[in-house]
Amino acid sequence: MPSFDVALEPDMVKINNGVSTAIKEIGTRFDFKGTSASLELKEKEKEIHLVGDSDFQIDQIYEVLVSKLTKQGVTINFFTKGEKLEKMGGDKLRRVDKIKDGIEAELAKKITGAVKNSKLKVQASIQGNEVRVTGKNRDDLQLAIAMLRKEFPEQPLTQKNFRD
Repeated sequence: MPSFDVALEPDMVKINNGVSTAIKEIGTRFDFKGTSASLELKEKEKEIHLVGDSDFQIDQIYEVLVSKLTKQGVTINFFTKGEKLEKMGGDKLRRVDKIKDGIEAELAKKITGAVKNSKLKVQASIQGNEVRVTGKNRDDLQLAIAMLRKEFPEQPLTQKNFRD
């Protein structure tokens, strides 16, 4: 029986390249000279740490990061902006932005509900941090992929493990 998995997986190589070029630009920009402006990617924790002297400076660092990531082809929907600013030593502030990896339970329920309400001859089931969609033929699965892209344009969903 044909099936595919719906997943939410960031391309960490592109993210790493985007963060590296953003770090280079922060190091060379005139308005960041002599400040504590920095950026750090924690790949294992799926976090990006933005450090600056003020919340305005952290917003500027974020804008540089966004521009570099979009040039690498990474959608910004993979990131969850940090809610609060943490005080570090002196007058430094840090914000921790999370990188989404895997479909959360709430989004998985919305996806399965959308597949069931679509009146297509396919079924969806939640499997950990992915959603598996199965159907009788490939055409129904391709219609389901198109429907998911239309229903959830703000989510960078990927389809993988397409099996016949």
